[in-house]
Amino acid sequence: MASLTHRGPDAEGSHINARPSSSQGPAVGLGHRRLSIIDLSPKGRQPMANEDDSLWIVLNGEIYNFRDLRAQLQSKGHTFRSDSDTEVVLHLYEELGDKCVEALDGMFAFALWDERRKRLFLARDRVGKKPLFYGQAGSTFVFGSEVKALLQHPAVAAEISLEALPCYFTFGYAPQGQTFYRGLHQLKPAHAMMVEADGRMETWRYWDLDFGAPRSREPSLPEATARVRDLVTEAVRKRLVADVPVGAFLSGGLDSSIVVGLMSRLMDKPVKTFSIGFTGDPDFDETRYARIVASHFGTDHTEFIVEPKAIDLIEPLVWHHDGPYGDPSAIPTSIMAKLTRQHVTVALNGDGGDELFAGYLRFQAALAADRLPPALGRLAGRILSVVPEPKAYHHWLRRAQRFFAAASDGLFERLQRWTAFFDADLRELLRPEVFAGIPVGGSGYPPELIARTSQFSTLSKVLYVNFMTYLPEDLLVKMDRATMMHSLEGRSPFLDHHLADYVAGLPDHHKLRRGTTKYVLRTAFADLLPQEILRRGKRGFGVPLGAWFRGELRDYLQENLLSPTALSRDYLQPGFVGRMVREHVDGSRDHGNRLWALLTFEVWLRMMRDQAGRRPGAVRA
Repeated sequence: MASLTHRGPDAEGSHINARPSSSQGPAVGLGHRRLSIIDLSPKGRQPMANEDDSLWIVLNGEIYNFRDLRAQLQSKGHTFRSDSDTEVVLHLYEELGDKCVEALDGMFAFALWDERRKRLFLARDRVGKKPLFYGQAGSTFVFGSEVKALLQHPAVAAEISLEALPCYFTFGYAPQGQTFYRGLHQLKPAHAMMVEADGRMETWRYWDLDFGAPRSREPSLPEATARVRDLVTEAVRKRLVADVPVGAFLSGGLDSSIVVGLMSRLMDKPVKTFSIGFTGDPDFDETRYARIVASHFGTDHTEFIVEPKAIDLIEPLVWHHDGPYGDPSAIPTSIMAKLTRQHVTVALNGDGGDELFAGYLRFQAALAADRLPPALGRLAGRILSVVPEPKAYHHWLRRAQRFFAAASDGLFERLQRWTAFFDADLRELLRPEVFAGIPVGGSGYPPELIARTSQFSTLSKVLYVNFMTYLPEDLLVKMDRATMMHSLEGRSPFLDHHLADYVAGLPDHHKLRRGTTKYVLRTAFADLLPQEILRRGKRGFGVPLGAWFRGELRDYLQENLLSPTALSRDYLQPGFVGRMVREHVDGSRDHGNRLWALLTFEVWLRMMRDQAGRRPGAVRA
């Protein structure tokens, strides 16, 4: 519990059900750290029990439809002792058993101990907003919101999973359902799990996003825009329910601007908005657009400028991520969360809009590559491969080079090459014993996910796989850790599952139309936003690492990656790493994001070594 204080600074509680003999069932311990959002009174504390103490629950997150569910349960005779959403889950389980999770609308991870049946029920929300890790050490089953909590158990060894490293250096995150620690797993989004007293375990998926579901009639654009507007508005409305102050992250992009615009109409006072910018590289500074939106809606706006000294965050971020992480935008996200927490306890964001409505350029590229004659694609790729790579990160030539280098590959192979940190050069990066076992050919995306897309259109294929991998394993991990390290709750209206179900079934041309991304969403809110925001193209929440690593952070980079004592030398080829650092520093190539992935890996290894020195056992690979 102490290792998770940042996730719940307001209160703590535990329930210990020690058993003198195995004949009375297993010993059970539940612990909880509370971030008070709904029902701030002591009655809302956890672990929480039902009336006769036969059920106990610990829950992380929010159930947005808890009031409707509570009314339904009261009509059936259930009585409540608190006003919290957690207690609703207990009574819903009494009514529906393990099917209760299907009735929940929210972001959550919970564990429920059923004393009568001697079994533990675990569940995670549909899109993976809230984390849930677990593992087995002998006859002991452990679980928690972060890996660091599991590592506190003396029977759990901190062993590095070599199998996770190729996926990390390809995509920047651990494989789906896995972690960077051998024997420790993550319950997948939209999954539930039952652990019986005799050790038997069953895991099942209770929801899926179906882009191929047949519709009796294709909705017209006016019908679709009206429905999208209603669903997004309701999703924002639900996420304003809290007994603490609520604000919003504002990037100046389409999605966060829509959220702020709706909040300004639904709230009776100015919305508190927060944005971030960077010094040294105007290409990565979006504060100008955030100010336009803030002025348009009359928000109470605060912005923060990040300087290279933000690298001081690397060790805290690695610790909070429980491993290396490839997404450098965790730096500004964390700083913005820290700033925001000084004013509010809950912040809405625009996560999920690009994933649902096809906002990324790679989605357009996937369709364009399908229409491109293979011979023409290969010719253009060969020509562009000999053109020097532009130094500017957002230069059109850089994008053209990436596009044509993979345009003639298969759909998921090209998607991987467009997004990977390392792809064809992975063999050069990893030592042979680490590289061994990587499947030859195909992509690194889970085959079972690809199989589910067999009847989908090209756009729906990439939307689905992106929604099931990059969204929960990268974006949502970043948002959860960056906000919770500062005890701030982040809420994402665009990840409302009712909205997701509807948008998944819309035809492709409602999402992409004549080069315009997120067409139906832009149309639905054309009267709400400033024209300058509506016309903006997609710009990722990037970080000017290229400039930072050539400037004030150059020495830090070289000291960590090029040192003869670097622990990453046991896993990576030192010559290849050294060449990347030299190319980046002398300006001949921009390896900023790739070097960031290597840097956080090195910091994690050192952190693992230091932790091993403070506890029994050793870090092993």
